[in-house]
Parts: sequence; structure tokens; C-alpha cells
Amino acid sequence: MTLQLEGIIVYESKFPGGSKSRVNRAGNNIRNEVATKEDLAVIEEWRAAHRAVLNTFQASLRNRTKLTEIVVAQRHKRRNTIFNKLKRLPSMELARMDDVAGCRLIFKSIDELNNFRRDFHKARFKHKRRNESTKYDYIANPKVTGYRGIHDVYSYDVNSIAGKDFKGLQVEIQYRTLVQHAWATAVEVIGFITESQPKFQQGDKRYEHCMALASEILARTHEGLKGPYPNLSDQELIENFDALNNDLNLVRTLSGLNSAESAATNNRNAILIFSPSGELEVRSFREATDALKELFKLENEHPGLDIVLVKADTNEEIRMAFKNYFSDAKDFVRLLTQGLEKLR
Repeated sequence: MTLQLEGIIVYESKFPGGSKSRVNRAGNNIRNEVATKEDLAVIEEWRAAHRAVLNTFQASLRNRTKLTEIVVAQRHKRRNTIFNKLKRLPSMELARMDDVAGCRLIFKSIDELNNFRRDFHKARFKHKRRNESTKYDYIANPKVTGYRGIHDVYSYDVNSIAGKDFKGLQVEIQYRTLVQHAWATAVEVIGFITESQPKFQQGDKRYEHCMALASEILARTHEGLKGPYPNLSDQELIENFDALNNDLNLVRTLSGLNSAESAATNNRNAILIFSPSGELEVRSFREATDALKELFKLENEHPGLDIVLVKADTNEEIRMAFKNYFSDAKDFVRLLTQGLEKLR
């Protein structure tokens, strides 16, 4: 918004959605299941504003990963996932949710990951990192679910007039190795093909326990690290995993999945639509704004579907960074099988 006072043009910023308190009120109404159309419009405006944040950070990350094999991708958090998170975490204020916009980097090794992150922390820009370097280090301190990786949260800040409206919006940077990404992908796939959500500690606890043991196996055998069960001997780890896997037929199920053949085009902005029947539809767009409009339209028309907007440079990078949407757990099965052979 611009105002003209005594011949001087003054720029007055406007928080997306009206104000932080208005966004928070809309989030509370979602939580209490009393949201109005106005509340949904406020949330959509606030979500859409994160596109500028994503574009800024992904451009910086791509510039820093040129001539490397580091995979970079970005995604808007799904509306249903935002709503579910509000209900799971009663004290969370929507305007403070820090992972609505996300950039993901996938590295070949722990050393490559640590070196890149250390250099990125020295970047000269106005954006502020909101966390201490060790706060979201789930490699040093794996989650009980078995999740391993590192997150940083940045608060957006630029000098441009257009960017002032978005000051304070947050973006989450995820750093994972290929091994950690394979595990995280498999957890998401389990959420699609079963009634359980081990990622959120919901449903049948056997899946959660089995995948946590699998994380320990991968950490020990492929990265020389420990996972969520550091005190188990190799023999105990194998026995516990085998017992659960035989009960659930988990590895066999994941091995038998047919990964979707659909692929995004080189337009790079892709909407992935995962149907309850297991089919994947991909719609691609040249312009990010067109993709975002279609995303909101699809979410309103199909509130029960998993729909996500992603962006990467190539088809291969989209498939790598978002394998869960292609029901692709092959890397996880391969790495886990190798790990079990080493331990045995």
C-alpha cells in the first residue's frame, strides 16, 4: 500500500491476510471447525504470499549448488497438512507456523551436508536464521520416530518495496542425505498405503516401531552413526526388526509397489495429485502464479485428496525430492536390505 503525504510517497506494508492476529484467528477457527469463507480466504492469501519467500530462497540455494550433484526442490505445505497440524498442536498460532514454505536439499554424504550448511550460515543477506544451529539437528539427536535430518528456519527480509509485505514470513530449509531421504520417503509411502501415519505417531504403533528400527539400521550401516536405538546390540536390532517386519510384511509390501510412471514436464511447476486408489496425476505449469491458482482451486474442489505444489529444475529432481508421491520406496528397500546383510 502506498500513501502520499505532502508530496512524499510513503510505503505502508500489509501483512498477508490482513494481520498476524487475523491469520491466527482464522487458524483457530479451523481448529475449532467453525471457519468461514472469509477465514479460508485469509489463509489462502497468507499461504500464497509464501511463494515469494520460496522463490527467493530457492534461487539462492540453486546458485550455491551449481555444478554439484546436490538436489534442490521446494514445496508449499499442503492445506490439509496445515489444518491437521493445527488440530494436533492446540497451542500453535498459524502465523507462527514455520514450515508452510519449504526448501529441501539432498546430499550424497553427511560431510557434504555439513559443509554446505556451514557455508550457507555465513551467507550475506538480511534474512535471519531463527534457530541455533543445534536446535533442529535430528542427525545428532534423531527423533523417536527415526527421522534424521537437519532443519533451519529463516525469517524473510529484503530491501525491496515489494518485499516489505512479506517481511517476517518464514521458510524451512531441510537438509538430508540420500540415506535419510530414502527412509523419510518410505515413512510417507506407508502413510499412503496403510491406515497408519508413523510420521505423526498416529495409528498402528508397530509401523512406527519398525521404521524407527529401520532408521537405526540405516544409520549404523551406511553412515557410521547411531539412530533412535543406540543402546541396542546389532543382534538385538536385527531380531526386533525381523519380528515386526514378519508381522507386518512391510518390506515385501514396499518392494511390491509399482512407482507411478507419471512425470512432471520441463515447465518445472508441478501439482501432484494422489488419489485414494493409488493413482498419481501430475499437472504442470510454466508460470508459478498459474500453478498456485490451480492448487487452491483443486484444494477447494477436492478437500479429501493429497495435493501438493512442487518445483524443481528437472523431472528427475522432482522424482528424487518427492518420491513419496510416486510411491517409490525402492531406494529404502535396497539400502535396508544391504544394511541387514552387513549386520548379519
